[in-house]
Amino acid sequence: MGIVEIRNLTKDYEGVRAVDNLSLEIEKGEIFALLGPNGAGKTTTIKSMLGLIFPSSGEIKINGFGVTKEGKRARKNIGYLPERVAFYDNLTAIQTMEFYAELRGADKSECMELLREVGLGDEVNKKVGNYSKGMMQRLGLAQAMIGNPSLLILDEPTGGLDPRGSWQIRQKIKELNENGATIFLSSHILSEVQEVSNRVAILNHGKLIALDTLDNLGKKLDIQPSLVIELQRPSQHILNRVKQIKGVKDADMSGNVIKVRCNPRAKTNIIRAIEDGGGKILDFRTVEPSLEEVFLRFTEDE
Repeated sequence: MGIVEIRNLTKDYEGVRAVDNLSLEIEKGEIFALLGPNGAGKTTTIKSMLGLIFPSSGEIKINGFGVTKEGKRARKNIGYLPERVAFYDNLTAIQTMEFYAELRGADKSECMELLREVGLGDEVNKKVGNYSKGMMQRLGLAQAMIGNPSLLILDEPTGGLDPRGSWQIRQKIKELNENGATIFLSSHILSEVQEVSNRVAILNHGKLIALDTLDNLGKKLDIQPSLVIELQRPSQHILNRVKQIKGVKDADMSGNVIKVRCNPRAKTNIIRAIEDGGGKILDFRTVEPSLEEVFLRFTEDE
């Protein structure tokens, strides 16, 4: 039994089906990512998991408790970071944290340390109304961590953060997971999902169109890795030789770099063809399919 069980979830809004017969199971201890274009049903799914809206049909269980009938028990060990964070402007960060700790029945003494962990240790007495969007996002993550919840639901966790802040949040997500928390996240930043997630689900028009590890999704679509080769003397003659090799899907040249999408077994023949054609290889590397490629292929197919 998973920590989250979604069975045949359907949600209609005035004749519009936002989520269509969705079934998912999230295992304890994994980092699970929910992806989809705008309007795919991600936010509706998350709100249904939290009991903020009620499904038209279907069932959601968290830690074995039904969200609709046993909502308080189901939500007891959940930390939630919404996509749009909002706090009371006239409270300081530490007052905000202590307020949420009191609501949850958690120990207020942990609040200061949580603020330090998200990089707000020097801003704890500053009123939240004077916070930047990035600082608000950090505070949102800190409040989601109050009480050491077993499940964290994070909607766009790095929204509004600069590259360093985004990296820090990703490291924190990994750390929380290593310490036993299950992470359910939704994000439009596919590279960060690729870095942290164990499994990925893709929604489109409310329907589940893919569910697996990134590697397996890439294999299902037959998305080939790319071989990126830096040459001293690239030429059209060399590029043409590469294109003729069995197992090469396509190849193009930009400056002194040739990028080849190919079957992994073709790599040796590609390198030999370049050398036989008079090319001198300065460097080469393999680039595996990205989550963005997988996402685009699945949503385009739909």
